Amino acid sequence: MVAVPVPPPPPSWAPALPTMPSLRQTVEPEPDARPTPPLNGTASTDAPSTFETIEAPPVREVPAEPDPATIFKRKVSLLQSIREVWAHRELVRSLVERDLRSRYKQAFLGFAWTILTPVTLMLVFTIFFKRVANIDTGDVPYALFSYIGLLPWGFFSTSISAGGMSLITNGSLLNKVYCPREVFPIAGMFSALADTIFSSSALFILFAVQTFAPKATTYWVPVLLLVQLVFMLGMVLLFSSVVVYLRDLRHLLPIILQLGLFATPVAYPITEIPESWRGVYAALNPMAPVIDGYRRAVLYGQAPQWGLLGLGAITSVVMVIVGYRVFKRLETGIADVA
Repeated sequence: MVAVPVPPPPPSWAPALPTMPSLRQTVEPEPDARPTPPLNGTASTDAPSTFETIEAPPVREVPAEPDPATIFKRKVSLLQSIREVWAHRELVRSLVERDLRSRYKQAFLGFAWTILTPVTLMLVFTIFFKRVANIDTGDVPYALFSYIGLLPWGFFSTSISAGGMSLITNGSLLNKVYCPREVFPIAGMFSALADTIFSSSALFILFAVQTFAPKATTYWVPVLLLVQLVFMLGMVLLFSSVVVYLRDLRHLLPIILQLGLFATPVAYPITEIPESWRGVYAALNPMAPVIDGYRRAVLYGQAPQWGLLGLGAITSVVMVIVGYRVFKRLETGIADVA
């Protein structure tokens, strides 16, 4: 057998070691000195409690409408808008250049299409209106008479078509480039102006072919052009902002312009309208006295009919104010909808 050494007993001066509890023994947890809050939320009367009753705040009534003082009111300044558009004039030039390049760069005839379109309409009007309707133009050849009317009308219709759809066609730029939204409709107007300038070159050829010279009263043309530009600006601002929200209008717009071609004295003189209705007619359609003024100044050597032109000018000013206010009212949501 092998002897197992037995450890010596501890010395008498050593402290006694505490005995470990058995695994079967349970250790009683120490009682919690903190008082248990009552379940019913009321203070206990048996022992002092550190909890206090907290009253819930009163429920505020939600008003049916917000306070008028807290409603955001956007301040629109006409002068500030003009300054912003002028500051972004280079963007307008770039948009016009891009539009002209995209339309005529891939075309075989190029800018010649700006001349062929009014010339074709002039030939159609000469064949049907002059011979069938027997339109009386006095000593002025009907080809010149109709072409003088087609030039401003083409400027108007192209501006409405291009400027009215400008916000939709440039939707990719609205969320990427900060600029006043007016630059897109205005760029559409300048693009139409470039087409009109190219179309006017055929007018000089017509004067030479018809052996007819423009009259000295042509200096009234800038006044007539100013009235036309004001009316067109109001119409373009109105249509460009509304068509973003009413997409059906873009399909209706060509029909309106087609009807307007025959409702405006383009192929016939304004004298075909009864004299008692000319005032109302000029107020509802400012393009009528403007086109008549172009003919009187360039072809007949007469001043415009100031009474009719004044009514058209008043309507043009009202239209540009209404168009501008509607455009600014709808401007904030254009980028989200377009």
